[in-house]
Amino acid sequence: MESTAWIVSVAVCAIAVLLLLIVRLRMQPFLALLLTSLGVGLAIGMPPEELLDFIAKAMGGTLGTVALIIGLGSMFGEMLRVSGGSERLALTLIERCRDSTVPWALGLTGFLVSIAVFIDVAIIILVPLIYGIAKRTGRSLLFYGIPLCAGLSVTHTFIPPTPGPIATASIMGADLGWVIIWGFICGLPAMAVAGPLFGKFISSRIFVPVPEFMVQGESKFDDDPNKLPGFGGVVAILVLPLVLILGNTTADLLLPEGSSLRATLMFIGNPIMALLITALLTFWFFGYRRGYSKDELQKIATRALEPAGIIILITGAGGVFGKVLIESGIGRILAENMQSLNMPLLLFAFLTSAVMRISQGSGTVAMITGASLTAPVAGMFDVSEQMTALLCIAIACGGTVCSHVNDSGFWMANRYFGMSVSDTLKSWTVMKTIVGLTGLAMCLLVSLFID
Repeated sequence: MESTAWIVSVAVCAIAVLLLLIVRLRMQPFLALLLTSLGVGLAIGMPPEELLDFIAKAMGGTLGTVALIIGLGSMFGEMLRVSGGSERLALTLIERCRDSTVPWALGLTGFLVSIAVFIDVAIIILVPLIYGIAKRTGRSLLFYGIPLCAGLSVTHTFIPPTPGPIATASIMGADLGWVIIWGFICGLPAMAVAGPLFGKFISSRIFVPVPEFMVQGESKFDDDPNKLPGFGGVVAILVLPLVLILGNTTADLLLPEGSSLRATLMFIGNPIMALLITALLTFWFFGYRRGYSKDELQKIATRALEPAGIIILITGAGGVFGKVLIESGIGRILAENMQSLNMPLLLFAFLTSAVMRISQGSGTVAMITGASLTAPVAGMFDVSEQMTALLCIAIACGGTVCSHVNDSGFWMANRYFGMSVSDTLKSWTVMKTIVGLTGLAMCLLVSLFID
């Protein structure tokens, strides 16, 4: 067994090297995580041939479920996007709301859309839809844009089946049903505070006009809104996988062993089956029934898997990194030190993820690293299933805060809102930080009522 000082030094150096590789040397996170894992394994004395076998098994163990979920979720989201489902959701909510309630509708729109569509893609689709509203009312674009982006941010980082929460839950060994429940409970207040409330505050201090260089003419659906899918169908397909997964969790808790209903609900509510069912229904109702040919549907599905492949590899490498850290014994050491410092486990989970987020920019990498450090510590305590899922949300909160110049999302917001860097920091960065801090406050509150 390595000395405590040596193991701590290895863990600290591993984080420092990981940051150096990603931030300074601009290495692809998958390679950086893999190289760092190799370095940690060799430093703690694992024989090289055993280390390679360990990494291969850890990679396979991490991706057994995650790869299927991310792949299916990506295809489901891409089909919804190309069919105009996201536009229908936004336009219908905006049309049915008074001007004063439009920011709340936009926050809800972002919250729902980001269940299926990656946040960068969702911003590209939805932000141009609010240009016309801002021009008509004469308000700052931030009055509408901040609530929309807050909703997108919350779901993207808090609620499966997006990659960050899926990867975090996998590493932590958390039940996805509970992650969804806590994600909604902690996420909705975060969206409200960081979205409509902060949006109203910041838009009264920073006036952002619609950027002329981003206005490309009318929406392609303006000439015939009937081309869009139905609003009810879009909402139904978005919530279907969540309902099925929650049915799995509910059946496990309430129905007796051996019950045929319990077996059925747990089967169709398994995350893989839930997303498979949703993806097939999405391609049928939003694709084939709306006139897409079989070749077009195949191209849509294939295109969706291209970005998913990168995310899957990064997630797998993050799982390897976490398992190597567990093998080193750092979890026991951190647990002992946490007991002496009296630091709550939720706060530890948040801080580890937040440090990575601020340092290297990627929320997904921050969440994977935060989960990799938190999992071995949680393993040293008697942590319940509900608390494990809540730790995933705390990690997500840390992976949300302080989006700044090293985050691609920062620059996307900067361009689509046509703001200066200073105004982007005052609006986008503060909004993301409020999401994370409000979410953390909700996690701490919820923790008072669970074991």
